[in-house]
This record gives sequence, structure tokens and C-alpha cells, in this order.
Amino acid sequence: MHDYKVTDLEKWDEQIRKVSEDVGLEPFPQEFEICDYHEMIGYEAYAGMPSHYPHWSFGKSFERKETLYQLGVVGLPYEMVINSNPTLAYLQRDNTLLLQILTIAHVYGHNDFFKNNRTFAHTKPEYTIERFKAHADRVRSYTEDPSIGPARVERILDAAHALQFQCRRAKGVMKRTSEDQRESAVNRATPRQDPFETLHERPEYELPDLTKVPLEPEEDILLFIRDHNPYLETWEKDLLTMVVERADYFLPQIETKIMNEGWASYWHYRILNALDLDPALHIEFLKRHNQVIRPLRGGMNPYHLGYKIFETIFERWENPSDEEKDEYGRPGGQGMEKIFQVREADRDESFLRQYLTEELMRELDLFQHGKKGTDRVITHVSTPHDWKTIKETLLRSVGLGSMPVIKIVEVKTRGSQEMILQHEFDGRELEAEYADRTLRYVQQLWGSKVVLETRIAGECCQMSYDGTGEKSRVTRC
Repeated sequence: MHDYKVTDLEKWDEQIRKVSEDVGLEPFPQEFEICDYHEMIGYEAYAGMPSHYPHWSFGKSFERKETLYQLGVVGLPYEMVINSNPTLAYLQRDNTLLLQILTIAHVYGHNDFFKNNRTFAHTKPEYTIERFKAHADRVRSYTEDPSIGPARVERILDAAHALQFQCRRAKGVMKRTSEDQRESAVNRATPRQDPFETLHERPEYELPDLTKVPLEPEEDILLFIRDHNPYLETWEKDLLTMVVERADYFLPQIETKIMNEGWASYWHYRILNALDLDPALHIEFLKRHNQVIRPLRGGMNPYHLGYKIFETIFERWENPSDEEKDEYGRPGGQGMEKIFQVREADRDESFLRQYLTEELMRELDLFQHGKKGTDRVITHVSTPHDWKTIKETLLRSVGLGSMPVIKIVEVKTRGSQEMILQHEFDGRELEAEYADRTLRYVQQLWGSKVVLETRIAGECCQMSYDGTGEKSRVTRC
């Protein structure tokens, strides 16, 4: 380490914790672990977990990150934080004292966000470490079992990893039971009294098909396969359950990346300004803070965008303009209350939709680019005419917006057990190579023919795979 001791970090941690609580943050208990660069690369490759089930993709990620780091192509994160209770964070041993202080304050912002944002309400952070450790123990037991072995385990995990985010997007909304779905289907088909039945004929009653599987389109592909494929062995179902639980842990972080990093950056700035820093430390703090939130050329820095939006929200509600006072009756002095309300209630999509204004987009110089032949050119800039187009493109790319929505709409219960999937087409076509490989993974887990309905070049098409051949088959609907 540099010229400071662990006791110095403990004293700063105590001060930062006190300031964070004084300003209204409500974090979980916080634990820190100091690690070297090699350990940090390992934690990064294994998603920050001190214990994770073994899989070749994690080792590949480790080797790639370490090679790029040794070549000086990439750096390392200042910290990593786990959504657990107590919250666990890793500090880089080679960081300067100021960088450790800034990182600790940043961690408390993440900690507060994990605890209080509604997107994380279902994650059960008190069991995070134990859950991942239990996964690791069970996977190793299956790998070491002579009747199963590593090859069969990896085959299931490879397929499950490819499908892990094909699931319900709104985890906070309780999923309807099969009984509720049956009742809803009957109600939709039951004829209602027509007040004008003397003028119009009563519609013919059609009995709903209550044998259809599933009754309603199903988004949770892995869970459906686990529960409806009778040929899966118990250990295979257990592996699918582990991957679903793993995805449930990461989904809120994917859905709140901009908010989470913006909130942590906003509070590390305010907390360090409230500390009694030496002038030399304060100068380094300003330099490090600007490095964290600086814009990226040709890309988007979530730290920068989230920080600026929270800063703008605070100012708008703390010191509203005359127009806002007239329109909303906003009295002012409510900035702190508002940003805490936003922190609790929103995720990236709603955060950007409500608070990324035309004025802020112009201030940030946001623009949209695309391909034109072999070149990449700017297609839209934040003008009064184009800013909404740029914003909508951004909204479709945050969180799980960049991942296609695919649902199971029917399984033929007689004969072939063919599964029919449907892609919710939103103007963006599936990437052919990824769609082909993913379809084959679905078929591998399901065991029977799988058909995916989508659109290619504006036309309705079907991709199908029955377990034979190197590629799926594409036909017009």
C-alpha cells in the first residue's frame, strides 16, 4: 500500500459513514476487503463474488482481462461492490489514500441504492453470499459425480447462460398463477349483456381452450423448460434454477446502471466536500472526480449521465424557475426530498424518460450515429427537431432494452411437443447468428423441435430447429 495504514482507512470510513447518515443515506452495514490487482481481476471475472460456481467462461474472462491489463490496454476498477447485507466492497491495494477515501464514499452511495431502490426489493441481499456459495458447492458436486461429470454440467450451463435474461422484465409485479390465468381466460370468453341486444345479435360464446400450454405467453423460458420438460433429470433442473437465481441477482443492476453509478458519484462528491480534507487531498479529489464523470468520446459514460441528471433534478426542485412555479405550484427547497424519491422509485428507463430534458441533452451534446456504407456518420444531434429521436434511441438501449423480448406462445401437447416462440418485433431485427445459436440452445434444453416467429426484411418468418443439422431452418410464414 501507499504511505497509509489500515487504521487510517478505518478512521476515514467512520467519518464517511457518519456524514452519509447525516445527509440522509440509509446504507446496509458495510465491509471492505483490500486486494491486489491480481485478486481484483479475479473478482471482476467472477462477478465480484468471493465464491461462484466454476465455468469455463469465467476463466476465459479472467485470462482476457489479465492479459489486457498487463499490456496496458485496460485499467482496473477503483472498487467493486456486492449487493449483500452486510454489503461487501473490494478496495485496490495500490490506490492512493485520497482515491481510497473517494472510493469508500462512492461505495456508500451504491450501498444506499441497493438497500432502497425498489428494483432490488426482491433480491434478498442477506442471502447473497450464501446463495452463490451453495451454487458453487452443488455444481462442483455434480461435476465430481462419476455419473454426471464436467462435460454434461457445462453443456447445461452453456445453454442456460445464453437464455438467462429471457425472462420477465418487471420482477416487482407478482406473476399470475395458472389458476388466475384460467379464470382470466374464462372471463374474456364469457359473453356480456349487450344493452343494445335488440339492435345487435349477441356474440356467439366460444369456450376458451383451457388445455393450451401455456395459457398466456410465457417470458420465463428457463423456468418454463424446467417445469414442463419431463425428461430433465433433477440435477439438470437444479442447474437451471441456479442460473435463474443468478440472473435475478444481476437484473436490477442491469436495469439501474445509469442511476446507480450516478447516485454513487453524486454522493461521493457531496460527502468529500463535507469532509475536512487537506488542500493536497482536495486537489487530487477534484482531479479524480473529474476523471470518473468525464464524458466519453463517441460513447456514453453512465457515471457522467447519471450524475448530471441527479444534479439537474436537485436544482430544479430546489430552485424552480418562475415558469415551473406557475405550472406546478412548486415552492422550492425540495431538491433533497425529490432526489431521494427518484432514487427509491425509478429505474434507468423511467429515470431518463422523465428527467432527461431537451435542455440537458443539448448541454451534454448528445447525438446519434449510424452506419452509412462502410463509414459511421452522425445522423441526429440534439436540436429541437431531433432530440426526441435521440432520446427514444437511448431509452431502447438501456437496461434490458437492447435484448429482444421472446415469449413461449404454445407447446403442442400432442405428438411432437413442438415449442413455438414469438419475437415481439419493435423495428429491430434479430441478429441472425445469435438467433440461430440461441434457438439451438432452447432446443437442446427442450428436447423437441422449436420454432421462432420473427420478422426478417419486413416479412414474417419462422426459424426452426429440430436438433439436426448445423443451422436452424428459415422459412416464410
